[in-house]
Amino acid sequence: MSSMSEQRGISIQSIVKRFGDFTAVDGISLEIKEGEIFGILGPNGAGKTTTINMILSLLKPTSGRILINGLDTAKHEMEAKKMLGLMTQETVVEGDLTARENLMVFGRLYHLTAEQLEKRIKESLIEAGLTDFADKKAGTFSGGMQRRLELVKAMIQEPKIMILDEPTTGLDVQNRVSMWGHIKDINKEGITIILTTQYLEEADALCDRIAVIDHGKIKAIGTPSELKKMVVTGRVLEIVVEDIKEANEIVALLKSQFGMAASAKAEKITTVVEQGKNIVLTKILGAIDRKGIKISSVNLHLPTLDDVFIKLTGEGLRDTASGNSMSGRDKMMMRMGR
Repeated sequence: MSSMSEQRGISIQSIVKRFGDFTAVDGISLEIKEGEIFGILGPNGAGKTTTINMILSLLKPTSGRILINGLDTAKHEMEAKKMLGLMTQETVVEGDLTARENLMVFGRLYHLTAEQLEKRIKESLIEAGLTDFADKKAGTFSGGMQRRLELVKAMIQEPKIMILDEPTTGLDVQNRVSMWGHIKDINKEGITIILTTQYLEEADALCDRIAVIDHGKIKAIGTPSELKKMVVTGRVLEIVVEDIKEANEIVALLKSQFGMAASAKAEKITTVVEQGKNIVLTKILGAIDRKGIKISSVNLHLPTLDDVFIKLTGEGLRDTASGNSMSGRDKMMMRMGR
């Protein structure tokens, strides 16, 4: 076996997790490189949360193994945990404590010395843009400020790997984009990041590579560009009508008159205008009009991760905080071995 120094990042080797007769994770293997931002996407029940919990050693695999910077988590659980930082979906800051006090309490849980703690608190407040609010109670902060405090709090012990579990859930667009900048800055410091998100544009903007998981298996893995090319080589055409019956009629029309494969989900028809094919949009719309079908909207666009996701899993990304049975606070305390 290679030495620990040669095995950086995370190596997930054929992990399986069963709960009775139910298999939540079914033989997943991943190599997450040191220093990359790696996205894990999947609909509710896909197995991504179970996978994350096994990386954190909150759950033990039924079979397979996980190496964190060369350490087998089954044999070196506490040593592996020390390399990890976790930002949960829930904002776990104490509203009655100041920003400085929140960081101080958490640093003491990690047994940082007084000198280390003073240095890390100063650096963390700068990183979060909260220096001017250091001695104000966190309960008075906006949602974006609390999330930034949550992020640097999770990094107080200077982890090598950060797991960000839906870090921008509940934030408005402005604060979400601001958080993206903080995440990129963290990554530039050499920290490996594992990201789960319910915003596909977030994964597209941040991730070097992405794994799409469904039914406990990896459906695809690659860079955002690779995933898009894997699914669609042309442009995606979306047509919305007023009636489900009419949507099915358009699917049949596209196949019979234009040789195009299409699908209808409720009142929306989706098809692909393949690259190099001489299919004029006006001809398609004209044929629909001659059938007397009223079109509500038409959208022709380059493939997005949403198109990839729907193609691979058959549904949109609908993960929510309620999909987890364990609170953020409980996850954090278990990860720290408490």
